[in-house]
Amino acid sequence: MPEPSTWMRMTQEDPEHSAAYVQRFRTLAEQGMDLVGEARLVDAMLPRGSRVLDAGCGPGRVGAHLHEVGHHVVGVDVDPVLVAAAEEDHPGPRWLVGDLAELDLTAHGITEPFDAIVSAGNVMAFLAPSTRDAVLRRLRAHVAPEGRAVIGFGAGRGYEFDEFLTDAGAAGWAPDVLLSTWDLRPFTPESDFLVAVLRPV
Repeated sequence: MPEPSTWMRMTQEDPEHSAAYVQRFRTLAEQGMDLVGEARLVDAMLPRGSRVLDAGCGPGRVGAHLHEVGHHVVGVDVDPVLVAAAEEDHPGPRWLVGDLAELDLTAHGITEPFDAIVSAGNVMAFLAPSTRDAVLRRLRAHVAPEGRAVIGFGAGRGYEFDEFLTDAGAAGWAPDVLLSTWDLRPFTPESDFLVAVLRPV
């Protein structure tokens, strides 16, 4: 079994953590907040009807929007509370409980590769350090030859951007574009957030 992620350790220490996270985003949605900026970026990269993997889907806000605009979405998250919320709030995509470090969607009858993989919400920063390489390799194994991954997370969370890009390279990814925000602002050495658009090599 892989080392538990930071997220899972948080939920073990605070059993109400996941439910509070779900409620936070439900409240933001009720208030009319824009919660789909990440999804808009991914949608702009794809022809309609593409296959998208929402890796670390949480309660489903990104994958749900991509489904609504016409893509075929599979979402995977290690937290069953978040997946249950995604199923309740956003029917349509296929939501699965699973550890990204052991991702094998063929076991669920999902054999076609994905045109895009999105990992938003600081998922990479929540991984156990010992599983980062495995996660990046498992994502690489599920992407189509011409597909891309879009991965975003913030600085100061224990995973340096340079280290991530080195790990991604070792796992078979190369950067196409590096941004500092989901609304396409350029990445600089001073940026405190990274959105990496990666292609398989």
